[in-house]
Amino acid sequence: MNIEQARFNMIEQQIRPTNVSNPDVLALLSVVKRENYFPAAQQSLAFSDTGLPLVAGVISLTPKLEARIVQEVAAKKTDTVLVIGADSGYLAAMLAHQARHVTVMEAIPEVKDLAQHNLSKNGLTNVDVKWGDALKNAAFASFDVIVVTGSLESVPESLQAQLNEGGRLFVIVGRAPVMTAQLITRESELFFNTQQLFETVVAPLSQVTPASQFVL
Repeated sequence: MNIEQARFNMIEQQIRPTNVSNPDVLALLSVVKRENYFPAAQQSLAFSDTGLPLVAGVISLTPKLEARIVQEVAAKKTDTVLVIGADSGYLAAMLAHQARHVTVMEAIPEVKDLAQHNLSKNGLTNVDVKWGDALKNAAFASFDVIVVTGSLESVPESLQAQLNEGGRLFVIVGRAPVMTAQLITRESELFFNTQQLFETVVAPLSQVTPASQFVL
């Protein structure tokens, strides 16, 4: 398998067509090697347009969703970032290349250990991976960027409150099969602007137990 050709195809055939056009983001996809965040048996699939099984039943985000997230939150070198839901560590790695520091919160110990291993193996020194429920401990710090990698049925006010002024929160809201990616920006102390970005479907965030479905 020609890894660089597969990476090129991923960028040109999957990612560009999904409205990812920022040249810095497109360049970052060649700098942060996605295959390094998956075991050897999966590396040939790391560029495919599908989620891959990780550990503890968790499925990774797709490359095009990760790239779109990075473009939408537009992290800067002065930014502190919170990623809720570690996934493989690849998304955190891309954000770490753009931001001052990234904190990753993960509720599943096996996933936390996997992401921590991958990030350390790839030499990322400005990322901390922590075990815990970020939604239940939402007042411990404030951030310029927050990314939630699993879906939520609604956005907790406590999560929005963690944004610094000018901060951006990326979150996918709804229940399958209807979910919408949102970018929430804190314009001032009391005003938040919510932008509806696109429709997608991802697994619920592991910290959250979905409300019981009503059966008629």
